[in-house]
Amino acid sequence: MNSQTRLQALSAFLKAQRAKLSPEAAGFPAGARRRTPGLRREEVAQLAGVSTTWYTWLEQGRDIKVSPSVLDCVATALQLTADERKYLFSLALETGQSASHPAKQEVPLITPSLEKIITELRYCPAIISDRTCHIVGWNLAAAYVFLDFELIPQEERNMIELLFSRREFKRLAVNWEHFASGYLAMFRSYYGQYVEDEWYDHFLEEMKNRYPDFEQMWEQSRVSYAPEVHLEFRHAKAGKMVFELTSLQVYGEHDLRCSIYTPDAATEEKLKKLMNEQGA
Repeated sequence: MNSQTRLQALSAFLKAQRAKLSPEAAGFPAGARRRTPGLRREEVAQLAGVSTTWYTWLEQGRDIKVSPSVLDCVATALQLTADERKYLFSLALETGQSASHPAKQEVPLITPSLEKIITELRYCPAIISDRTCHIVGWNLAAAYVFLDFELIPQEERNMIELLFSRREFKRLAVNWEHFASGYLAMFRSYYGQYVEDEWYDHFLEEMKNRYPDFEQMWEQSRVSYAPEVHLEFRHAKAGKMVFELTSLQVYGEHDLRCSIYTPDAATEEKLKKLMNEQGA
């Protein structure tokens, strides 16, 4: 991500966060009817203890000097979460990691120990993905609940794109938007972390061009490095299935992530029956 693109991302993020914050939540009276949702720029500046001009320039994505202490005041004014604050700092202070296009590297290999871990999670679907949300590994339960990723060409196994391109996912999730938003929250955390990698902007542009509903969801997405999401699925063969999504970072050179779907008791029994009937 070059400097201009990074500043544009910072601008879009600040505008989106300001729009989400109601005057009442920030301690301002509701007052007269507002033309746009959320706080005004001067109100954010007042809360952060900075001039309206300076904050306006920051939100406009101008290349101005920003100190961590002042940025911290802006984050507090906007009531950012810990993950959102980290994302803001990555963009505003250009503290993200520099990395080459991951597609130019070999596909990360799942170590035998990691393979054993997800295999032992027999009735907990588990998916291993890299920092582009490209799927590099999964267990048998994931193939039964979602789809057999082996049937998808390796270059097409990006979880973000699959969520928008495959009807199986849209039919599966009772609240597909909630399901997709969890992955977008993770993807946004990577987007802020690897600010020098232009792959992300190319990918986002392609997604916006291919899928009309992607852009709005992306602009409204939150930031979370490890979101915990409650999910309800309508499985074609097993019926209602309920999972809790837990995301774990796998430390190592490839920055892998393990997404584990833990079933409730009734769902685990259904999954056992489904897999046993098919000889798994």
